[in-house]
Amino acid sequence: MSERARHWQYEELPGVDLLRARYVRKTFVRHTHENFVIAAIADGVEVFHHGGGDQYAGAGALALVNPDTPHTGRAGVPEGWRYGAVYPSADVVAEIAAETTALRGTPGFVSPVVDDPYAVGLVHQVLRAADEGNALAADTLLRVAVTRLLRLNGGPMPRRAVRTAGAAIAARARGVLEQRMARPPSLEQLATDLGTSPFALLRAFRDTYGMPPHAWLTDARVRRARRLLDAGTAPSEVAAAVGFTDQPHLNRHFSRIVGVPPGAYQRERRNAQDPSWRKNVQDPS
Repeated sequence: MSERARHWQYEELPGVDLLRARYVRKTFVRHTHENFVIAAIADGVEVFHHGGGDQYAGAGALALVNPDTPHTGRAGVPEGWRYGAVYPSADVVAEIAAETTALRGTPGFVSPVVDDPYAVGLVHQVLRAADEGNALAADTLLRVAVTRLLRLNGGPMPRRAVRTAGAAIAARARGVLEQRMARPPSLEQLATDLGTSPFALLRAFRDTYGMPPHAWLTDARVRRARRLLDAGTAPSEVAAAVGFTDQPHLNRHFSRIVGVPPGAYQRERRNAQDPSWRKNVQDPS
């Protein structure tokens, strides 16, 4: 079976990314999102590592991931999985929660998988409305879907652990990597500069951010690459700016985190209403 994916934005849904895809062999490496993930499975099964174990989402279920939460993704059956997803920002979800629920504090999802065919249908209807340029329907259906999921599976976002010496070292290491993204130091040099050992730094960083420094750096590079692509920077220039050796290096890592190559990602951001896409991708709802 062929794989295909479209990752785009609809200007009438600010703060929300959209995705429609079928994957068979695709494997998403451990990564995070700045926004919430609300992925509605239409066919097949997705498996994603989240919270220390594998989670399974089949047809009629939703995979739900809070912002900045490390997770992976792969097919759970030979035929892969087909799904649609919306990625609302934390601000969008907080606004909806404050208006339509009794949740207090920063809202989030409690369980990473929820079986709810009705909510799955709502997500696919949001995508269809965005495709058709129906702003009223897209905005309404998004708010209904998020409200329903928060009422079914919402709660306060987990509090971050009290800052320890290890967490402080990890935060300093993260700051260095953000500043030196294009030319980062080795683990040994980074540890030496921070007055610790490589193993101690590795353990502290993984405990704090859910992944080792090199994986976090790749994730951060892709996040920055997305911002540059959104601003119109050419993929070849983006690769060098964020520290990848060349454009194929960017393409490989970008696709393993975002789900589409950077060139396709940028084209869709420029032209959200691409009529040729609707000839090739069926609406699964």
